[in-house]
Amino acid sequence: MTGFWENIFVVTAARYSVVILCTIVFLAVFELVTSYRNWVEIKRGNFAVAMATGGKIFGIATIFRFSIDHKDTLLESIGWGVFGFFLLLIGYFIFEFLTPTMKIDEEIANDNRAVGFISMMISIGLSFVIGAGIG
Repeated sequence: MTGFWENIFVVTAARYSVVILCTIVFLAVFELVTSYRNWVEIKRGNFAVAMATGGKIFGIATIFRFSIDHKDTLLESIGWGVFGFFLLLIGYFIFEFLTPTMKIDEEIANDNRAVGFISMMISIGLSFVIGAGIG
């Protein structure tokens, strides 16, 4: 049975499944901390929300990518994913804090694409920084 768990197809499917599950959980947390409903807004065509959400998805995937590339175990990858998502969330709150003249959540909910784009880029950029720290 040891050979089964070392098969590259099995390992890839396991990692893929874990990343999908973690992404769903992390997006649910993100949904709880924002004042808007991500999927409702995306369905309405709110491109700013789509960019912000897409940035979170890309960020989560990038953190897992670095963990997998580092040859971490599945459990270590989950740990890095949780830690990385926590740091992405902190980055989002710092973005809100550093822009006292506007409320980021409200701007994104109102389809302010400039704010959605910056939010996306913050998530992407921070995920590379977090990923570089893995190891």
